[in-house]
Amino acid sequence: MFDVVIIGAGVIGCAIARELSRYQLSLAVFDQASDVCEGTSKANSGIVHAGYDATPGTNKARYNVRGNPLVYQWAQELAVPCKNNTSLVLAFSESDLPRIDALIERGQQNGVKGLSRISREEVLRREPLVNPAVAGALLAETGGIVSPYGLTIALAEHAAVNGADFHLDCQVLSLVHHPGPDVREAHFVVQTTQGPVQARSVINAAGVFADSLHNRISQDHLTITARRGEYYMLDKRIGAQFTATLFQLPTNKGKGILVTPTVEQTLILGPTSDTVPDKTDTRTTAAKLEEILTTAALTWPGLRKDSFITSFAGLRAHLAEGDFRIGRSLDVPGYYLAAGIESPGLTAAPAIAIDLAEQVASDFDLVLKQDFLPPPPPLPGFSLEQLGDPDLLSQLATEIARDPAMGRMVCRCEHVTEAQIRAAIRRPVGARTLDGIKRRTRANMGRCQGGFCTPRILEILAEELDCDISALTKSGGQSRILTGQLEVGG
Repeated sequence: MFDVVIIGAGVIGCAIARELSRYQLSLAVFDQASDVCEGTSKANSGIVHAGYDATPGTNKARYNVRGNPLVYQWAQELAVPCKNNTSLVLAFSESDLPRIDALIERGQQNGVKGLSRISREEVLRREPLVNPAVAGALLAETGGIVSPYGLTIALAEHAAVNGADFHLDCQVLSLVHHPGPDVREAHFVVQTTQGPVQARSVINAAGVFADSLHNRISQDHLTITARRGEYYMLDKRIGAQFTATLFQLPTNKGKGILVTPTVEQTLILGPTSDTVPDKTDTRTTAAKLEEILTTAALTWPGLRKDSFITSFAGLRAHLAEGDFRIGRSLDVPGYYLAAGIESPGLTAAPAIAIDLAEQVASDFDLVLKQDFLPPPPPLPGFSLEQLGDPDLLSQLATEIARDPAMGRMVCRCEHVTEAQIRAAIRRPVGARTLDGIKRRTRANMGRCQGGFCTPRILEILAEELDCDISALTKSGGQSRILTGQLEVGG
């Protein structure tokens, strides 16, 4: 029997797992996907939100403001790419400036520091390529960017080295609560596609599917709808056109179409916001991608349509009540919720995880470990800058002499070596799919989108996992890359 079972291995589930792994307990994380970070956490804007947008007094507001500095702290601890690049909310008419002031007032009510309204001239000084019709902007000095998949994977790895047991490709089908005289003597039966397990407590962090599991065990029903957000990604050769994350004024559907740099030196545009009935529907559509271009052009008139390398979409879990649901269940002792987590969920994740871990620890009298292990060291690095610096070049030569795979380039677009790919597979909660390699190393994320490096990556995966190459997938399930063999001769 596990002390705690967490359902969902996105950034919320992995953050909770990392915080709970500080305690003396048995802990398991279940996810139906083939890897951590396969849902919302892999396909979002990667924004560290300042906290000016959420309605004061809501969970979104509280957890956003508490989570903002923690994201920067955690990213440093875990060696995850993160940058405090600031955010701007742009107004394109004088009549919109009062709305900027209202956002500043709301942010100040939420406790956000570093908010101010800046002039048109200051906007253009900071970001010369912004539409010169801009009238002014909200400057959020605490805004930033982070790798959402990098953070999620690092949290999972840190939890794993401290005893968390990850069960992937394992869907939770149902929960049954068996009450006891008190919460410590009750237990749950968690039915999965790999068989039943028992747990003293359960945390539901299942994203868009959290309501379907919850409503089978609780009378306090939830309704979650999936909101699909589509994005464009620009070629890295376009360069750092902007420093800050550029928002337009928000609407009732969200924060609107943004233009933002990423920590990997690319630019992304999006997201759209559309409710979809199928909670697995991550298609991109011609109409919505055109909407992105049209809307983003208001921010960036010089946007070139020949600069895109890919598009993608993610699903946000929108709870009918419009806020996060965090904490103890109202009617099932030992059962906890992290539901309805949409923007600013990535920013809020550390604060949510700390709160939930403390609640579970209090309810079950958990004791902190004396031997909590540090996170594993980051993947070995390689950059072209090493070739131009004599000292770094000498260091690289030493690394290659120790491990020749460090000198064998596999992904030419992103300069990823064989050694990095093998290390990504061998790590705690290591890569098992092509997308798993991509999110850990950026191989497949460059200009050719895997056109050159995919065959070699598959060979390395098959060697490391000791499996037939035809069994490998892009992202688990039936997403096989090779489906047969060519007949030679006749």
